[in-house]
Amino acid sequence: MVRKAIATGLCVLLLAATRPASAEDRALLQLDWIPTGEHAAYFAGLARGFWREQGIVLSITRGYGSGDTVNKVAAGAAQFGVADIGAVLAARARQNVPVRSISAVYTHSPHSLFVLRSSGITNFRGLEGKRIAITPGNSHRLYFPEVARRSGTDPSRITWVNTDASAMAAMLISKRVDAAPFYSMHWYYQNKAARRAGEEIVVLPFVETGFAIYAASLIATDELIQQNPDLVRRFLRGAQKSFEWANANQAEACKLHVQRNPEVEQDDCEGSLRATMGFVFNDHERQTGLGRFDPERLAFTWKVVAESLQLDPAWDPTQAVDTSLLP
Repeated sequence: MVRKAIATGLCVLLLAATRPASAEDRALLQLDWIPTGEHAAYFAGLARGFWREQGIVLSITRGYGSGDTVNKVAAGAAQFGVADIGAVLAARARQNVPVRSISAVYTHSPHSLFVLRSSGITNFRGLEGKRIAITPGNSHRLYFPEVARRSGTDPSRITWVNTDASAMAAMLISKRVDAAPFYSMHWYYQNKAARRAGEEIVVLPFVETGFAIYAASLIATDELIQQNPDLVRRFLRGAQKSFEWANANQAEACKLHVQRNPEVEQDDCEGSLRATMGFVFNDHERQTGLGRFDPERLAFTWKVVAESLQLDPAWDPTQAVDTSLLP
C-alpha cells in the first residue's frame, strides 16, 4: 500500500509538471500595426484556444509602428510584442533598451514603398523632392537611406510626413503624399481601395536592391525572459501552433480574424495571409527551424541597420536576440 501511495504521488507530481504552470496567467500582445490579414494567425490562434492550452489568457491590441511597440513592451505596457528586428536592434544599440527578439517571424524583408501608377514613379531612383508618409519608429525609415544609396537617390532631399499608420493609404490614394511604406503583403486590399478611387498601386520592394534581412519578430523584455521563462516558453508554443494552423487553414483563419476585426474583408485577409505565410514558411525556415535566426543573415541585418543609422557596425546583434525558449 505504501509503494502504491508513493507511485500515485509521483504520477500526480509528473502530471502537474507537464501542465501549464498557471491557468490564470494573463498577457498582452501588442502588434506592430493595425490588425490586417497579416496578423490573422494571432487572432485565429486566440480563437482556437492555442494560448489557453498553454495556460495563458492572451489579449491582443493594435500597434502604432515597430518603434512604438518596442517602447511599450520595454515600459511594461505589454508583455509581448510584434516588432521589426531592425527597431529592436536600433533601440538596443542606441540606448540599451532591455527588449529582445525571442522569435523570428519573417525570414526576409517584405519592406516596400507603395506608389500610384499615375505618379510615374517606377523605382527608387529620382525620389528627391517627393513626400513619403511615415509613422514614428517605422522600420522602413531605418532602411530607406541604404535603399536610396543603392539606387542613386539622395535621402536628405526627401520629405517625410509623419502620420498615423491607419491614414497612410488614404494619404497616398488622395495624392497628399507621393509614396507610403508598407509591407508588400498589404498590396491586395490597399489596391482595392485605390481602384475604387480610379487609381492603381504599384509596389517597389526594398528586396530588389539586395535586401535579404530579417523583419518582423516576437519580442519580450530581459526581465520577463529571466524571471518568468516558463511564461515566455508557453507563449512561444502558442504562437508557433497558431502560425502552423493558420498556414494549413488559411480561409478558416481569416474567418476567425474577421470575426474579431470586422473592418477587414474576407478576401482582403486571405490575400494578405497568403502572402504573409511565404515570409514565415520557406526554405530558410526549413534550414534554420521555425523562429530561429541564421547568424549570417542576422549579421547582415545589423550591417544594414548600422549603416542606415550611423551606428557602430562592430556592435554584436546577438545582444538583442534570445531564442533559447523556442519549442
